[in-house]
Amino acid sequence: MLGTNQPTLCLPLLRSSFQSFTKSEKRVASFIIEQPHDIIHMTISDLAEATKTAEATISRFCRKLGFHGLQSLKIALASEILSPLETTYQEVQPTDSFETMGIKIFNSISEGLQDTLKLLDFDALQKAVAILAHAHKIDIYGFGISAVIASDIEHRFIRFGIPTKAYSDLHMQLISASILEPEDVVIVISHTGSNTDLLNSVEVAKQSGAQVIAITSHLKSPLTKKADLVLHGVSREVNYSSESMTSRLIHMAIVDLLYMGMIFKNQDTFTNNLNKLRLAIANRKT
Repeated sequence: MLGTNQPTLCLPLLRSSFQSFTKSEKRVASFIIEQPHDIIHMTISDLAEATKTAEATISRFCRKLGFHGLQSLKIALASEILSPLETTYQEVQPTDSFETMGIKIFNSISEGLQDTLKLLDFDALQKAVAILAHAHKIDIYGFGISAVIASDIEHRFIRFGIPTKAYSDLHMQLISASILEPEDVVIVISHTGSNTDLLNSVEVAKQSGAQVIAITSHLKSPLTKKADLVLHGVSREVNYSSESMTSRLIHMAIVDLLYMGMIFKNQDTFTNNLNKLRLAIANRKT
């Protein structure tokens, strides 16, 4: 089960959990994502025939998502697609003009942010801020595009007076992870949550007793199973990109929430450190 309570959102849940589905479940999920308006008028037999799956598979799939059955999924889907925030996602095509590409990419980002807002676990976010505020040290791990986000976290969080360091090299991550203490925290950023090297670093960090906060796009991934807290960003994949272009911005939005939470939790310290920083920069200019 992806959730213990009856979910109110269907499409964001399908997108974020897609990689964890079986082959037959992916056929059902793809059909629902691509033709949501048709689904609400279909019977379970219609859907089974359209996706070349068994009715029992569809029933199990609905329960796996947290719905009682296809009917409750259709009810949630019907209310969702009537929302003005839910638009039909369109892939970028080689024949698109720059204006059309811009519309599609910006819509993808906007819709991904809205999906994330709907599914984000704000209790987990609050707990993450509390853990980070009391950390003796904060290390951040990420590869590729995620390494850029890790560097941004280092640049901003060091202003709270907590030793903060980003690592994008596997060997440096392992060195960092091996000498962590229980009072330390690791933030791990990964779009897929399945990078083997990153998971090895997380495993070593856990063995050292550190707490792990994951920022990822996939709700059910190896990383989410290892992390103490998961902050989930829902990105709508853009083709012609080796990594999701939208996930970077969505993960940055989650980092912004953590950053603002830290500011309000350590307002005096932050203000004092910021004044020192401004003074140092002013002295450097003169």
